[in-house]
Amino acid sequence: MTVPVYIQIHNDMKTKITTGAWQVGSRIPSERKLAEDYGVSRMTLRQAVQNLIDDGLLRRAVGSGTYVTSQKIREHMANISSFTETMLAQGKQPASQTLSYKFSEPSFREAELLALPAHERVLRMERLRFGDQVPICLETTVVNATFLNGLDQSEITESLYRSLEQKKGLVPARVKQSISAGLASKEVASLLKIKLHDPILKLRQQSYLKNHQPFEIVESEYAAARYEFYLNQA
Repeated sequence: MTVPVYIQIHNDMKTKITTGAWQVGSRIPSERKLAEDYGVSRMTLRQAVQNLIDDGLLRRAVGSGTYVTSQKIREHMANISSFTETMLAQGKQPASQTLSYKFSEPSFREAELLALPAHERVLRMERLRFGDQVPICLETTVVNATFLNGLDQSEITESLYRSLEQKKGLVPARVKQSISAGLASKEVASLLKIKLHDPILKLRQQSYLKNHQPFEIVESEYAAARYEFYLNQA
């Protein structure tokens, strides 16, 4: 069965978006230009564009043009899942860029939250997290170093939860989380490829093992246009 022309155009344009050829926030070529490029009528082109708008991948701004957006990644707050698991569950390819990675003594607050004995060390790492090559959040993680013995840096930075479970038999059992709204600083805006003072979501999380021992503190800043948290109550 022959695929309708507007669906073929839709699929090609979707590929441009998902591969980053058309980046989030950018304006796509005009309807007339795209119709010429694809060799179709503007009516056919308009069908393809409307489907992408319905998919949440494009948005039309009256008098300005049509822009690339992105369906928000949704995370259920009642579940315990890693960033990697959340991305994979929604069909996106996770990736991380490590910005800093250092073992050191904890601050007083960190030692208190992690219930650390005197002179215990922590790993403090900062990572930029991606979904399908789009920057999603800037994440700072502080982990009790005792749990990381025997793990390589790559195992820790690529997926800490998966490595802890597979290599150490440690599974996070519960978390405490709080979320607040904020505006992107110059540094955060640059890293997340958003505008200065764009809205962001700030997540603070403390994670516990099955024996109720805290092992991790996470502070993350999410691009609000790309991510949302939700909670279902029975």
